[in-house]
Amino acid sequence: MKNFYLIANEQKQASDYHVQEIMNYLISKDMNCSMLIRQNNQPCDVPQDTDCILVLGGDGTLLQVARETVHLNIPLLGINLGTLGYMAEVEISNLYQALDALIADQYFTEKRMMLKGVLCMGGELCEQTHALNDIVITRQGVLKVIVYEIYVNGIFLNRYVADGIIIATPTGSTGYNMSAGGPIVEPKASLIVITPICPHTLNTRSIILAPDDEIEIRVLEGRDGKMQEMEVYFDGNQNEKVVTGDHITISKSEKETIFIRLNEVSFLEVLNRKMSEN
Repeated sequence: MKNFYLIANEQKQASDYHVQEIMNYLISKDMNCSMLIRQNNQPCDVPQDTDCILVLGGDGTLLQVARETVHLNIPLLGINLGTLGYMAEVEISNLYQALDALIADQYFTEKRMMLKGVLCMGGELCEQTHALNDIVITRQGVLKVIVYEIYVNGIFLNRYVADGIIIATPTGSTGYNMSAGGPIVEPKASLIVITPICPHTLNTRSIILAPDDEIEIRVLEGRDGKMQEMEVYFDGNQNEKVVTGDHITISKSEKETIFIRLNEVSFLEVLNRKMSEN
């Protein structure tokens, strides 16, 4: 590797210091390096000849960068400045060893599946967005349950009265899905997880679907016959408002996120370490 691009989260403490530290080290090794310290979600202007994007922050920063740069097919390496990082492989204590490995081309890549969400609002195709972790539909504003139906490949699956619904990838299984009681999945797997959020029923189980299944979620009228208002979140960041009559179709994306891996530590070993930290 020769050409690097750094993206840092300005809200993380010590971002400026570590960005400059990395820049100085790479330049001292005759590498090419440019950077972006994000302010107000400004877009990433990544040079076309970039070999690797180094993302400084937590998993949230890495998720946002993954969505914004997925069309570039440039591998990402997360440097964890957060607290609980499942995707950010490098800790600050191992920073220089990681940079030396990249310079020496001592790494491998790992592809992760993404989801594609197509929102239809008012009978029109309105928004198409990709997500690495999950697509979440949840209530908006006041504390009331929402009513929605789920269809899989055009076949009715279930009608839910709940706080919301999570559609997650294996990568996203350790995020909101896990907090809502959903299963933890090996991130290199290829499948889709459906987990209801606080459903008002005794049946609270998650559902695992094949990667080529297509999920449609329809927003219904509320229990009192009034119009419902909900929000759809893509990786917990970008959000859109939907109302009764709208629907969202979710399927496996043709895009993939490419992560750089520097060691052969298994997901189970990482999971064990993260669980021990809490």
